[in-house]
Amino acid sequence: MEARPAVKPQNPNFSSGPCSKRPGYSVAQLDTATLGRSHRSSLGKAALQQAINDTAELLGLPEGYRVGIVPASDTGAVEMALWSLLGARPIDVCSWESFGAGWHGDITKQLKLEVNHISADYGLLPDLSQTNPDHDIVFTWNGTTSGVKVDNADWISDERQGLTLCDATSAVFAMEMPWEKLDVVTFSWQKVLGGEGAHGMLILSPRAVERLESYTPAWPLPKIFRMTKGGKLIEGIFKGATINTPSMLAVADYQDALNWVREIGGVDQAIQISNASLKAIEAFVDSRDWIQFLAQNPAQRSNTSVCLTLDLSDEQVKALVKLLDSEGVAYDIGAYRDAPAGLRLWCGATVNTADVEALLPWLEWGYHQVKNS
Repeated sequence: MEARPAVKPQNPNFSSGPCSKRPGYSVAQLDTATLGRSHRSSLGKAALQQAINDTAELLGLPEGYRVGIVPASDTGAVEMALWSLLGARPIDVCSWESFGAGWHGDITKQLKLEVNHISADYGLLPDLSQTNPDHDIVFTWNGTTSGVKVDNADWISDERQGLTLCDATSAVFAMEMPWEKLDVVTFSWQKVLGGEGAHGMLILSPRAVERLESYTPAWPLPKIFRMTKGGKLIEGIFKGATINTPSMLAVADYQDALNWVREIGGVDQAIQISNASLKAIEAFVDSRDWIQFLAQNPAQRSNTSVCLTLDLSDEQVKALVKLLDSEGVAYDIGAYRDAPAGLRLWCGATVNTADVEALLPWLEWGYHQVKNS
């Protein structure tokens, strides 16, 4: 029988959303001066503007790119983009897991637009070179539920006529993003930075803004999706005048996360932490024959949502997840409900690599406990 490990992770939070808070996080450290104040007050707008400015600065966005805080998390940000921008050109939708498939479903069933669907099964990346630079292209950068990420942007033409709309919620702040190749990028606070839910981030290139100001969709837009008025971009959205009332407590929490990224050395350091955790898991998996990455191409393995399959039945996998939860060593690590049975370990920068390393012996112990029971 496999020996019971002696050391547990100091932080057992490996959930893929909401994700672990940053190391050393405390609610008591948040700047709560905005609480109880209007988000339209000078104080409230300044806090929102600072979060926007710091996001752009830390990510190193190109000149002219706009950042907005929008309702309804990454989903809201993606839907705003789909409903506001699509319909002007043919559309390529790339999907290889549940969220990408969801965007395909919304575009075809809700907006009722015809698309060229370029898809692949869980564990694989479709042939992205099949996309057409004259088309609008919708895709996720990191397949959160499959653990398969886009490994480069060479397939996106610099001379493209269409827009690239990228759901990057599990990638921004953890992976290098080729901003000049991306016209619309969305993410949410509760992923890589471990912030709170309910708010999304929408990044627009000048080309995306031009589309918004020159194209009117054939369908009515709900108020929370409207980014233009009289054919002009509502600039206030990208200067802290949010479409609807945000949680100023969540904004303070996000600002704390941004400050932390700056303190550790910026996005490059955040990427390094995440990559170090992936390397620890790779070394573990490579030396064992009962556990594998769901991602079949090593270059396309996600360094945030690390998805693993095991030599166990579906019921045994559930038993393993429950066992590790009861031991207090790993919470919320079961695979996404639509994905193949397995484990999903969040390894964004808010998770210490030392905790990932401490978890790995427990995976082996738990595997043998379940396999031999």
